Amino acid sequence: MSLWSRISNALRGERLNREIEEELQSHIEEAIALGHDPDEARRTFGSILRQREASHNIRVAGWLESLLADVRFGWRQLCRNKVTSVTAVLSLALGIGSCIAAFRLIDALLWRPLPISNSSKLYAISRKLTGPEGRPIEDGYWATPDFKLMRDAVKDQADLIAISDADRTDIAWSTDDDMEKAHVVYVSGNMFPLFGLEPALGHLLVPAEDRAPGAAPYAVLSWDYWNHHFGRDPNVLGRSLHIGDQTFEIIGVGPRDFTGIETGTVTDIFLPLGMNGLATRDSVNWHHTFLMLKPGVNPGIALEPLSQHLSAVSRAFEAECSECFRGMTQASIDRLLNKKLVFHLAGAGISDLQKDYRRSLGILGLLAALVLLIACVNVANMMTAQAAARAQEMALRVSIGAGRRRLVQLILVQSALLAFFASVLGAVFAAWSAPFVLSLINPPDNPARLALTADWRVLVFGFGLIILVVLLLGLLPALRASAVRPVAALKGGQDPHSPRRLMRGAIALQIAFCCLVLFLSSLFVASFQRLQSRPLGFSTDRLLLLEAVAGKGQLPVVWNQTAEALRALPGVNSVAISGWPLLGRIRINSDISVNNAPPSPTPAFFLNASPGWRSTMKIPLVSGRDFRPQDASPGAAIVNETFVKTYFPGQNPIGRTFERGTNQPLNTIIGVTLDVPYHDMRGPSRPVFYVPFDEIDNQSAPKSVDFATFTIHTAAQDPLALANSLRQFIAQRHNGLRASNITTQLDLVRDQTIRERLIAMLAAFFAAVALLLAGIGLYAVLNYSVLQRRREIGIRMAIGSTRAGIVRLVTLDIFLMIALGACAGVTLGFGAARYVEALFYQVKATDADMIALPACAILLTALVAILPAVLHALRTDPTEILRAE
Repeated sequence: MSLWSRISNALRGERLNREIEEELQSHIEEAIALGHDPDEARRTFGSILRQREASHNIRVAGWLESLLADVRFGWRQLCRNKVTSVTAVLSLALGIGSCIAAFRLIDALLWRPLPISNSSKLYAISRKLTGPEGRPIEDGYWATPDFKLMRDAVKDQADLIAISDADRTDIAWSTDDDMEKAHVVYVSGNMFPLFGLEPALGHLLVPAEDRAPGAAPYAVLSWDYWNHHFGRDPNVLGRSLHIGDQTFEIIGVGPRDFTGIETGTVTDIFLPLGMNGLATRDSVNWHHTFLMLKPGVNPGIALEPLSQHLSAVSRAFEAECSECFRGMTQASIDRLLNKKLVFHLAGAGISDLQKDYRRSLGILGLLAALVLLIACVNVANMMTAQAAARAQEMALRVSIGAGRRRLVQLILVQSALLAFFASVLGAVFAAWSAPFVLSLINPPDNPARLALTADWRVLVFGFGLIILVVLLLGLLPALRASAVRPVAALKGGQDPHSPRRLMRGAIALQIAFCCLVLFLSSLFVASFQRLQSRPLGFSTDRLLLLEAVAGKGQLPVVWNQTAEALRALPGVNSVAISGWPLLGRIRINSDISVNNAPPSPTPAFFLNASPGWRSTMKIPLVSGRDFRPQDASPGAAIVNETFVKTYFPGQNPIGRTFERGTNQPLNTIIGVTLDVPYHDMRGPSRPVFYVPFDEIDNQSAPKSVDFATFTIHTAAQDPLALANSLRQFIAQRHNGLRASNITTQLDLVRDQTIRERLIAMLAAFFAAVALLLAGIGLYAVLNYSVLQRRREIGIRMAIGSTRAGIVRLVTLDIFLMIALGACAGVTLGFGAARYVEALFYQVKATDADMIALPACAILLTALVAILPAVLHALRTDPTEILRAE
């Protein structure tokens, strides 16, 4: 009989038994019909039961039948203990779902290969050097002329590809249209062919279209952008796209799966590298450089020689670059030339999102795994208690011939049922929670986009997780059940303390994991609270930021007239102009020289601001005065207190002068402000100086301004209520300015704390779950202990034991396990905190409150969980116990 027939027969159950009995009976009836004596026919045929069993064993796969029987028995056991089973399933579902959600996020951001050919041979090239503050930094940006020299130098062994960041750029589809934002990437012409990509429509960029700067005004749309913006209209080919004063022709649409190499960002438009004005600048590092080894080249052998060769070519280029180090000291030049070229695997893409959230997602995965372990220990304790209660049943099974392998299978099948139901609920939880977590790290104006597909990678991880859960839940109870000694168990001679010792050890392990979760959670929550409550030094109340651009640049007078017109609008209290907002994406620094000395090794950041900008932002002035309409740059400057401490320590800075670099016009300090965060709320205060918005050249003629930000203080509590009207007002003036982006200063501040808010929120959630599971586990173990020792407690009470003695008897061992687990958890927490200390803000693992908070939470949870069991023990009636004896 075929294997498939035996498997199908195993599923038929009682119907198969009836068919076998009918067949056997037909044989006997056939013998009787041939004239044989009925009794003689039945004796000749033998035992019907034995024949049925033999026939059944031939027709049925025995292993499958026993497995199905164990499944049915396990289901009945789960139904018999409904509350325990539901608690176990929900606990495991939360742990499994959290782990799967964490894996989906980590895989999508860090591990999933790009949909390109030979992604394993793609490397990002960067350089390690010493930063201006003496700390090691890594620079992943390159100048285009440098890139071309390196590309030609290694063309026999590898191909070099240039790809810029996916910047949110203002684009328009006709000169009369309002501008919109799109993620634009400049790429070298060999990117699409080397990646093995085919167009969905038209054709893609090729190397010939990227040889001469400015000679290939062509654009390729991503499939995603073509789909949601044009509805897959094939007539998009040949349309014109306007970026600034440039016009591009759409020549094709990229493949459906390829969204760029910047993980977390979907590229909208690909442009040739040579169409960017920075492509001819020797001194501007603005794009990434990738290396793809040619077929047949061994990475283990070729990468080191390639690194040395590329490093030599790049160093020679920079040494001969007259613009690269203009105005720098020899020490700074030597520092910048002393670089080490390194390769990083880039098969999964590269992005700032990966750098910012690599450790955060690692912590998320760790917390999820710990919650799952706590849940598994909880359920394993329950199963151990059930196994101890079923010791006589197991002994009886062994006595009547059940093999020990069958007992192990019986317990593991019950564990598998729990894991199966938990995994179904966990999958639902993961399907909801992963996109939810992703939404928490989305800035409102630039949301992250990841492919959270449930493909074979997620399925394999989930299946492996289920197997792990089954082993964690059932292996120890199964081995204990299979090791039962029938004679001793049936006589009641098994050691009654053995299950309790095992369960108390599991409680110590559970408390250790719980304390580790609480310890890390308290660090992250405290870090977020301290970062959020950091004094800013400026106001965010009702501040609207209108970022505007001028395609061909406009003189400052046009910008000032626009600001004056905005002030006259209803609902506007005040308006000022700055080059860019505080805590925005733009940050520019400059070397500072004092008294004709060489530039300081510490650079200072700067910002152009109009008169009244400081008062609109409510930045206090420590000394001196604010800008006046007649002030211009270079000329007057306002500095912060850190600038004074860095360049004029112990001096009165008012009236002092400094240069931006060397041999530049002097700037005279007219005022000093408090320190305010310039581009980062986490780091220490940086030297910052503010210069007038109106800039002049060497002939004292005003310079045109390409972009700026109007800082608007509104009367309305919600500044964004004016966004649409202000955008229309700017467009109706027809003075060359266009509204590029509108946000609020409060949103920029909130964007600074997105990472800390995410970790704190998830850490608090996992801490609450860990405490709940620990409480359930403590209650279950102590309640089991009280039930097992009920006779002992009754006898002790009968011979005069006090209530305090009973409480001590019941809880002493548990509190010892809690103390042991808590100490182990805090020790583990110190080790884990070292790994993630870079994520903390003004918080140390050795802070007393960071240790006290988990300890108090554990103690409070233990008291709440233990109290019902203690009351149950104290309500024991000694008379009833003695009567039963």
